[in-house]
Amino acid sequence: MASVSSSTSSTSSAVSVTTSGTTNSSSIDWSALIQAAVDAKTAQADTISTSITNNEAKISAYQTLQSDLKTLYSGLASLATAVVNSLSTSAFATRSASIGSTGDVSASSALSMTLQSGAATGDHTLTISQLATAQKVIGTSQSSQTDELGYSGAFSIGLEGGSTADITVTSTMSLQDIVDAVNAQTSTTNVQASIVQVSSGSYEMVLTGTEEAADITYSSTSGDDILNELGVTDSSGSFADVIQEAQSAEFTLDGIAMTRDTNDISDVLSGVTFSLLQATPDGTSLNISIETDTSQIESAIETFVTNYNAFRDEVIAQQATATDGTADSSAVLFGDGTMRNIMDALQNALNSTVGGLTMADLGLSFNENNELELDTSTLSDILTTNLSGVTKLLSAQTTTSSSQLSVVNTGTSPQSFTLDLTVDSDGNLSSASIGGDSSLFTISGNTIIGASGSIYAGMAFTYSGSTSQSITVTSTSGIAAQLYQVAKNYSSSSGALQTLITNLTTRDEELQQKVDDINSAASTLQSQLETQYAKYQAAIESANSTLTYLKALLNSSSSD
Repeated sequence: MASVSSSTSSTSSAVSVTTSGTTNSSSIDWSALIQAAVDAKTAQADTISTSITNNEAKISAYQTLQSDLKTLYSGLASLATAVVNSLSTSAFATRSASIGSTGDVSASSALSMTLQSGAATGDHTLTISQLATAQKVIGTSQSSQTDELGYSGAFSIGLEGGSTADITVTSTMSLQDIVDAVNAQTSTTNVQASIVQVSSGSYEMVLTGTEEAADITYSSTSGDDILNELGVTDSSGSFADVIQEAQSAEFTLDGIAMTRDTNDISDVLSGVTFSLLQATPDGTSLNISIETDTSQIESAIETFVTNYNAFRDEVIAQQATATDGTADSSAVLFGDGTMRNIMDALQNALNSTVGGLTMADLGLSFNENNELELDTSTLSDILTTNLSGVTKLLSAQTTTSSSQLSVVNTGTSPQSFTLDLTVDSDGNLSSASIGGDSSLFTISGNTIIGASGSIYAGMAFTYSGSTSQSITVTSTSGIAAQLYQVAKNYSSSSGALQTLITNLTTRDEELQQKVDDINSAASTLQSQLETQYAKYQAAIESANSTLTYLKALLNSSSSD
């Protein structure tokens, strides 16, 4: 039989099979087939992942704006309210004092002062006749401070009008031991003991009151009369040697003569503590001026400018364009409505006119990027010439129609309303209401506090009246107060920015679940295809084996 040769060929984009009369082979790229099928399945997941990445960039940008706004309103807090009291953190409540003198006296040597927020401002003249002093007594010379004295007894010691303590002395105690025993009770007695070495081999005990204008009291209660033995008291029980008398401080403020039992005097001017250091000579006086510390206002405004521009720079970055005029790839919030609304609200507040003044009167202006610039010279001038106008221009202020209702705090969102106050038959304040609603304020003694969660939260008043009445409360908001509210509202946990962040975060979680589901399905498909194509490969290999066998038989028959 003649030799027979046959050849068949079948091709496709994914499969190529070739057979010949003398050889046979199979070549199929199963991995490429599987990967193509998986890639087709995961293509949608890749698109969704891109959306997630874009959303994450927006979330980050919104969080930056949110953080910048929080910094902005935090820095505005001291300018947003003009409340003046000892608890106020308002820049308008900070105080500074200068002390001068008339005549030959050093002001700094005679007086120092501390001021609380909201301290009474004004000019005063002070003369100091004498300082308050504590009593100081001394004993007679003892030959040693450490040898046993041999005295045994007890005594009571303290300051006149105060608490006393009993001191027990045993025969083995030295002068130093007695001093230590007295000092162990100082917190109760306000009497301190010490030892003065007069010369070699000569030691004397000194007793000093720790409070001015109060005499030391002493009595021997049992055994030896210890202080008499030490020469502190004489035979009559009186102190033998008083080296400093207890006396009150005597001074005159604005022509009014006063005395106090201390040199640290805090009950003469509200929020002011005088520390008397030395008497002023006849014919001399101290000249005191207490005023608003405008440097604190300047510093707060400078901080505001810095914080505002940090926020504005972030907005500018989100408005960046590429060379072709389209949004830059980094400007993920390009054209964002919320960002635009925030900027509009901030600029509207900055462009407000309050009391006939504008931000230009403070030395504030916009540059070509709508960033703020500050002329510190202009600001310094207006703070010197029109502080009250600046206060009204910037802060929230609240006034009442009755002197019996005093403002403690305006809050950061002050309201105007009529407050109806009810006093019971005992003359105690029992309720405060607006339009018949008494839930808007809480009462604590004579203090009226805006209820938390209400629009009156943060407002507080004190009432000194004894009858029921209706009082009109009027509030205004300056530029800083308006800016504070805008920045706080947009950046709060319930504000517009947080809402956008929360929504995008939720959307990303949903999209990520879709990605996970798609990838899971693709993984399942890959496993299925690997199993299916393995069977195909086995079938092909079996067919090839059979073909090889048949060819062999055919060739054998031909040879015969």
